[in-house]
Amino acid sequence: MAVNLSQIKDLLLPGLRGVEGKYEMIPSQYDKIFTKHDSKMALERTAEMRYLGLAQLKTEGGQTAFDNGAGERFVYNQEHTEIALGYAITRKAIDDNLYKTQFHPSNLGLIESFQQTKEIYGANVLNTATTYNSAIGGDGVALCADDHPIDGGTVSNIPSTPVDLNESTLLNAMISVRTNFKDQAGLKVFARARKLIIAPQNEPVAIRLIKTELRPGSADNDVNAILSTAGGLPESYMVNDFLTSPYAWFLLADNLLVKGYERYSFGYYNWRSIFGSFPSS
Repeated sequence: MAVNLSQIKDLLLPGLRGVEGKYEMIPSQYDKIFTKHDSKMALERTAEMRYLGLAQLKTEGGQTAFDNGAGERFVYNQEHTEIALGYAITRKAIDDNLYKTQFHPSNLGLIESFQQTKEIYGANVLNTATTYNSAIGGDGVALCADDHPIDGGTVSNIPSTPVDLNESTLLNAMISVRTNFKDQAGLKVFARARKLIIAPQNEPVAIRLIKTELRPGSADNDVNAILSTAGGLPESYMVNDFLTSPYAWFLLADNLLVKGYERYSFGYYNWRSIFGSFPSS
């Protein structure tokens, strides 16, 4: 049913002090996690390729080793979904409203609704990062998993057991990103942690870990190794208000993608873009 006079009855009479209900919204957060690109296609497909492996030792007069294993390995999909919302309002409710400047019929929070919907969809990529989605993932495992397949083995972008955020676990994660991330041929890639993503409940921990020059939680004068190990965290940390777990935390590296306007999708095509831990308490 359309918005009618009975739903704005107090806006029909003089003497109303003001209208409340519209509040300052949370600033955009999804664009601090995802890289945004325009798209003119309904479905985006990204193929992950296997390039050449390590060069082989050759003896004088001996044969040169050939690596003919290059080629396509996995395909990741992003299908842009349509997001819509509308409302109807009667002509009488428009004409008789005495407080149009505060409750304008053409501005009932539609922009804010779309903005927060987009944040929820974006955060859902992280909230469901341990659940494999065959419509998106190309390598057969979840975004955050311990068995991402590469030629001749697997690579993990989670800790061996879920761990809470602290000095030791953060340092181990930063080192793991640098030392363990490999391409499909098994060559090390230039992967470095650049930003810590946390829920609001973990912000005090992040502040203590990242905002001090000396070692956190210690009376010693040791330097804070988090600031320098594996290049440190050049983009510090950010709080995402739409994470559903108060304990989960993530390190961003590179290549998380969103294709978007108001027909958009959130997804990924490279698990090497993230390291995540999902403790339950």
